[in-house]
Formats: sequence, structure tokens, C-alpha cells
Amino acid sequence: MFVSALITGLGLGSMYGLLALGFYVTYVVSNTVNFAQGSTMMLGAVICFTFWVTFGWPAPIAVVVVLLACTLWGVVVERVAVRPFVRRGSDAWLMATVALGIVIDNVVLFTFGRDPRGMPATPLVTDTFDLAGLRVQPQQVLIPIVGLGLAVALTVFSRRTRHGLAMMAVVQNQAAARLMGINVGMAVSGAFALSGFFAGVAGILIAPLFTISSTMGTLFGIKAFAVAILGGITNPWGVMFAGLLYGVAEAMITASFGSTYTQIVAFTLVIVALALRPDGLFGRAEVKKV
Repeated sequence: MFVSALITGLGLGSMYGLLALGFYVTYVVSNTVNFAQGSTMMLGAVICFTFWVTFGWPAPIAVVVVLLACTLWGVVVERVAVRPFVRRGSDAWLMATVALGIVIDNVVLFTFGRDPRGMPATPLVTDTFDLAGLRVQPQQVLIPIVGLGLAVALTVFSRRTRHGLAMMAVVQNQAAARLMGINVGMAVSGAFALSGFFAGVAGILIAPLFTISSTMGTLFGIKAFAVAILGGITNPWGVMFAGLLYGVAEAMITASFGSTYTQIVAFTLVIVALALRPDGLFGRAEVKKV
């Protein structure tokens, strides 16, 4: 039972980690976060269902459409709900991103419908194979592989590519980066685009395992933000590992006590962990010069 819960938890944790990486990349580049991240994940799942199931498009094309749409939506969030307020030195982007998430949730509610829908069965979900004496769905193994693979890709992108290095220069010092000819506005938009991309991947991977509805992203978004803080929001590998840790803890709690206590115990553990480590399990206190 606990081995099965461990595999399930790693899959869920990878989803939380992917969403939390979206919080990480926007925070380190712009010192802001997208509180509509959960809604973006929901949007990815809904678009995937619409193009693949409703319109009958081939799955690979539907996936490309989802990733493009979610990436573009990330840029829209930054331009509409973040940039105008940051330019004025206002922290109102906090409420603006929340409000934009609520708007997209309700747009989906009126267009997609109120009733939850399930993706059609695929071999990734219906087939099983033997893993350490346990029958496992390929989807349960694919999710952590994709999640960790994207974390590696983000690390390579930020350290080995021209655009990634420009983004990291903005992280270090926006004023100095601007003097070096780096377009800071584009770097910030790129960070939000990456955030939307990660949410889109999470939506695609989670869609076959959960029913799809306009409200599905709310709790995922809250958990992902908790994971980002728990991991130390400035540490990408800490964020990803915290996601895996949270997912495994959640699955173990469900296996031991039942789903009734899952959220109560899991969020209590988060509160205790942050009380003991205010900067996150893998974060470091920021040193400010005065």
C-alpha cells in the first residue's frame, strides 16, 4: 500500500513542483508571482480536452496548442495584471493576478460548462507494467520524469543560453542589466511565459488522472505556492524537491488516515515546517545591505 502511495505521491508532487517552478521563475526575475498559476493549469487541461476530445484533433497537435496558449497567457498576465502596477511602485499586482485568475475561471465555467469531464482512456492510464513487484500505470512514471526533466532543462537554459543568461543578469541587478543593453521588460515577460508553459505541461499531464472543471486549478495553485515557499522560493531544485516531498506526504497521509484528513494534516505540516524554517527547507535568509 505504501509503495503504491509513494509512486502516486511522486506523480502528484511533480505536478506541484512544476507549478511551483512557475512561481520561482517569476519571483527571482521580477520579484512578483502569478497567483493565477493554478487557473493557467486548469486552462491547459480544458484546452487539451477541447481540441483533442471535442474537436477531434490529433493529440500531439492539441498538446502544441495547449503549450502555446498557456505560454501566451503567461505573457498576458504579466502585461495586464503585473506590469502596470509594478511601474507605479504598487503591490496591487497581488490582487490583480488573483482577480485575473477568477476571471478566467468564470470564463471557462460559462464556455466549458459546470459539469466536470473526464479525458478518454489512453494506454498511459489503462495499461500497467511491473515495477518492484507493483503494477504501475505508465502515466504515474511519466509525470515525475517530465517534471524533473523540465527542472534540468530550466537549469541548462538559465546557465548555458544567451536568453537564460540575460534573465539571470536581471535577477542579479535590473539596473545593471539595463545598462548592459538587456531588455528587462522582455526578460520579465519571458519569465511569465515560462511560468505559463510549466502550468500548461502540468495541465496536460494531470488531465487524464483527474476530472476537468473550471475549479480544478484553485487548490492546485494554493498547494503549489505553499510548495514554492516551503522549498525556498529562490532555489529551483529546493522548490522541485519540496513538491515531491509534499506529494509523497499527501499520498502517505491519504493511505494511512483517509482523504478526509489529507488537507488538514498536510497544511499543518507546512505550517510547522515554515515555523521552524521561515526561509523554507532549502532557502537561505536574504542579506540586505543598508
